[in-house]
This record gives sequence, structure tokens and C-alpha cells, in this order.
Amino acid sequence: MKPILELISAHKQGEPVGIYSVCSAHPLVLEAAILQAKNDQRPVLIEATSNQVNQDGGYTGMTPRDFANVVFELAERLQFPQDMVVLGGDHLGPNCWQHLTSDEAMARSETLIRDYVQAGFKKIHLDCSMACADDTLPLDELKLAERAARLCAIAEAAWQECGGEPPVYVIGTEVPTPGGALESLTGLAVTQPEEVQETLNTHHQAFSDQGLGYVWSRVIGLVVQPGVEFDHHNIHHYRSELAQPLAKLIETQPHLVFEAHSTDYQNPAAYHQLIRDHFAILKVGPALTFALREALFALDRAEIEWLGAHRAAHLRDTIEQVMHEEPDYWRQHYHSRGHQQYLDCAYSLSDRIRYYWSHPEVQQAQQRLFQNLLEHPIPLTLLSQYLPNQAKAVAQAQLTNSPRDIVIHKVMEVTQTYACACFSNTVAQKESIS
Repeated sequence: MKPILELISAHKQGEPVGIYSVCSAHPLVLEAAILQAKNDQRPVLIEATSNQVNQDGGYTGMTPRDFANVVFELAERLQFPQDMVVLGGDHLGPNCWQHLTSDEAMARSETLIRDYVQAGFKKIHLDCSMACADDTLPLDELKLAERAARLCAIAEAAWQECGGEPPVYVIGTEVPTPGGALESLTGLAVTQPEEVQETLNTHHQAFSDQGLGYVWSRVIGLVVQPGVEFDHHNIHHYRSELAQPLAKLIETQPHLVFEAHSTDYQNPAAYHQLIRDHFAILKVGPALTFALREALFALDRAEIEWLGAHRAAHLRDTIEQVMHEEPDYWRQHYHSRGHQQYLDCAYSLSDRIRYYWSHPEVQQAQQRLFQNLLEHPIPLTLLSQYLPNQAKAVAQAQLTNSPRDIVIHKVMEVTQTYACACFSNTVAQKESIS
């Protein structure tokens, strides 16, 4: 956990540094994130959410141990030091079991937390904000804190069993819907300082009551709403002046920074402002798979023009058909109909299409696309029509004309923006200035 603690310490001492947290399980996105960190000579923070990865497999089919193995094996293949890879668990609590009673949901949450820590996850977001089947609304802030402290005790016991560096914790629950808002953006409110103070007070008291006072110095992050969000086709951009009361409050805390969720799609200047205003942990994900989708759709179209429809893999047709036949991952999110529903499924900023890239039929089509374009590389003139930045990089011998490398390069256009904001002395930033 040393890389994160050193970064938080540097930030608290006045350096405008932060870290972006990549929340994705797609292997090409993970590879892009690790390559970016390798270029920057900086640690990489990769997170899994409780519905994505859990003891039952989540929607990825992976347990925490499975996910950790994937990430660490990828880092080894890319010759990136394992001690520079930090794994985080997001929304760890009763999120997946809200339909159960609180006793049942918390029992499963304890297993979840234990599995994450024992698998080597070192940054743990304790999130018990979700109401269970027998809870009375609104949930009491102290009850949420008590549940979080209960899970923290499980995490500490699991760490002491397996050894190694102790985990650090993130608390707080005022976050947008994971993956973006379900409805159009209206009335987005920045968290108020008094709400932050109440969260800190109740959690500190709950931790003390559980005999976890010694852990408090490892509570490094507090989740709040800084005024950033996106829905299907709109982005709520950061306004620094509205977050100044929050910024001033966190400056009074010796070891805490803010963690901001749904910070995808902000403009580059906003990321610098967020870091400066102490939102030093930026949770991202959908923008990376959005770029992945852009690249794959572009290669799909170029392949059809280059090789003809009869020889093409038809990746886009395949994934659209699978989404039509198996709508569970988007049906509750896109309430539109007709052509608008088609646009939402394909192009929404919430990027629900990301749940389908691992489908066997989609994987088969993607592999065929890649094989076709390896055997018959796209001419630069055609590549330039659909992926001009990548065509330029190929022409300048900065990138091979390989579909896999082209997709990763496209995703790294996004990670580059995050890196330049988070690390004031990155290699990438120095090169951009020279």
C-alpha cells in the first residue's frame, strides 16, 4: 500500500498530485492502463466493483482471486512491477444483496470483504449505503457507519491472517449511480460540508466503538459528490467554485482526500482542477470502454470496406444481436424506444455495451476481426478515415498496424489525459511540453 500512502502524503503536503482508479475488467483496457503506468513510471490503481467481481462470480464470472490473478499476470507479461499495482474494491457491502434481510446481506458482505482482502486487494471502499429488505428508509447515518465498521473489522482480521501491507480504506456513500445516471441530469447538488463532517464523526465513532481506532489513520478517502456526472448523452462538467467549501474542509484532515466517482468525460482542465481541489482519487471506467467501443466499431467498418461484407467478421452486428437477445444488462437503464433505444445501446456514455464484450459469440467475432486485419492490414488511407490519430501514429512508426495495438492506443488517448492531470512530473507530460 506504500504507493498510495506516499501519494496521499505528497498531496497533503501541497503537491498537486492524484491517482485515477481504473474500474474495468476488459483485458485490453487493463493492458492500456498498465502500459500508461509503465510509460509514466507511476503506480496503477485498478478496481473491481462488488457486482462485477464477488464470491459468486459477479457479472464477469470472476471471484476476487480470479480478478487479482488476471491483473498480476498481465502486469508480469508487460514487465511492470507487481508492487506498483494496487488493487481496489469498490462499493463493498450489501450492494448485491439488497433483496435480502440486513442480517443475510451483511453476512454475505463479510464473505465479500474477506475474499477481497485475502486476494490481495489493498484499497477497500466500505459502502453500506444500500437499504436491505428489512431496512426502514431513510437509513440512519450511524447505522451505515456501524455496518461499515463491522466490515472493516472483518477486513483487518483477513489482512492479519494473510500478512503483507495493511489495507487502506475509503468511506462515504454520496455517489452517483455506478456507471452513470439513469435519468437525465437535473438538480445535481454538490455535497455540503456539514454532511461531510457528519459522515466523518459517525464513522470515527463507529470505528472507535469496534476497537478500530488504530485503523483511522488508514482511512485515506472520503466519497462525496463534487458536481460531476454523466447520463446517456450529457455531461455535467466540474465547476471548481462550487466545491471550494469542500476543499477547505478536507484541508483540516491530516490524512484524508476526496474520492470522486463518475469523473469520466470531463475536459482536461477539469481534471487538473479536481486534483487541485483535493479530489485526489478519480474513479473512471466507462470512458475507457467507450473509447474501446469506438475503436472496435471503427475497425469493424473499415474491415467491411477493405475485405467486403462476405469476408468480414461483423463484430458490430454480432454484439447488437446479442444485446437484443439478452437485454438484462441495459433494459433497466435505457427507457427509450425505437431508434433512440438503438442509439442508447450503441453510443450511450453510460456504455452498457461494455457488459457484452466477454460474451462468447462477441469474443469469437472480435477474434475473427483481429485475425482478418492481421492477415490483411488496413491501408493507412482507409484507417485514416475511421481512426485518424492511430493512422498518423502508424505512419510515423510509433504504432504497429495491428488491430489489437490500435485499440489499446485509442484507449490510451484517454488514460493519457488522466495521467497528465494526476502526475505533475510524468514522463508523458514532460514529452508533451518538449
